[in-house]
Amino acid sequence: MSHYFIEDKNLKSDHKIIYYDFHGDKFAFHTDAGVFSKGGVDRASDALVNAVPPLTGSLLDMGCGYGCVGVALAKAYGLALTQADVNGAAVELARQNAEINGVNASAVVSDCFLNITGAFDTIAINPPVRAGKAVTYRMYAESANHLNPGGRLFVVNLKKQGAETTRGKLAEIYGECGVVYKKKGIYVFCCVKKIASSAVIAGYSFPSSSQRATCGDSDAAL
Repeated sequence: MSHYFIEDKNLKSDHKIIYYDFHGDKFAFHTDAGVFSKGGVDRASDALVNAVPPLTGSLLDMGCGYGCVGVALAKAYGLALTQADVNGAAVELARQNAEINGVNASAVVSDCFLNITGAFDTIAINPPVRAGKAVTYRMYAESANHLNPGGRLFVVNLKKQGAETTRGKLAEIYGECGVVYKKKGIYVFCCVKKIASSAVIAGYSFPSSSQRATCGDSDAAL
């Protein structure tokens, strides 16, 4: 079954240019068949971009698709951007869209964090829910290994796609999960990687259960 989490080379091209406004900038994004929300920036991505507070340092847009989330945030806040997706066609679009919109970025084809090295100040994820929980939960778990101490993970999820279950999984990994946006069935969660020592579980390094993360106004309905 073809979906946006794989690269289907048999799909007929359906190239489009869509536009998006954020932080005083007008962005042009090239999209094509086989990438998520090719007809326009989706509500969840828009909520994620607008819910994230001003950032500094480095940003990883994990599961970047054609790159709207990472490019918009990197342009607005002058971030060092890395874009990653398992879909090679999406990564190429993300690379092009960063360049077109004046953002310096690296773009990596990666199955979750498999080809990601180093750590970031912020990771943003609009998870590929069609790929299933095994994939999305792997993204969340592996993110803990790729945040700098004090770094933040932002995840957007819809109520109908199991947002409360997602919150529980994130809290299990990070010790606590805050809600920075909740409106019309869209939730944006935030987790913080604490500086204290971590526990190693199933090959991953997680913050210990005693570490309590804080991330803005928990459960704020904006």
